Amino acid sequence: MNILRQHLKQGEVYRRSDLEYYSRAIDRHLAQLTKEGTLIKLNQGLYYAPKQSKFGAVPPDDRQVVECFLKGEDFLLVSPNTFNSLGLGLTQLYNTTWVYNHKRKGEFKINGRTFEFKLKSSFPINISREYLLVDLLNNLDNLAEDQTQAIDKLPKNVRSFNADALMKATQQYGTGKTKRILKSILRNALQYA
Repeated sequence: MNILRQHLKQGEVYRRSDLEYYSRAIDRHLAQLTKEGTLIKLNQGLYYAPKQSKFGAVPPDDRQVVECFLKGEDFLLVSPNTFNSLGLGLTQLYNTTWVYNHKRKGEFKINGRTFEFKLKSSFPINISREYLLVDLLNNLDNLAEDQTQAIDKLPKNVRSFNADALMKATQQYGTGKTKRILKSILRNALQYA
């Protein structure tokens, strides 16, 4: 178990399969390390070596947890709460984080948090305001928001977005419905600019 303990770094997330090389009785050793607080079990086969601060254990970074869970970096984390920052009168708060990826689908509880994994053919590396607007319109039917109010406020707020970046994001990531909505709004906004 000492060899296993030597390979643990505070603040890191591990899969059971990553640690089994350092122990002949991995399940027993993981149970012992979890019981003593050296490791925290996040999910089946997923562990975190907590980093300590003066306030106690620092929770793991969501990106690091999902990266370990998916065994890769090709994903995008989106919180539906960020839609509230677009100035369209949205106020709902959600207890989930969406994970756009190419491998997994479904809802998973990891470390007491809910992650909804969604298969997407493409998504950007980073989130821009323009992509966020396109993603909001793509998902508007699935949100607990007044859809009419959000769409009605959009023509007044569309000038706060970069029109070229918005058109590009719409073409790359928008659904047919999103493309129709934004095309109509952008045409009117540019016509009266």
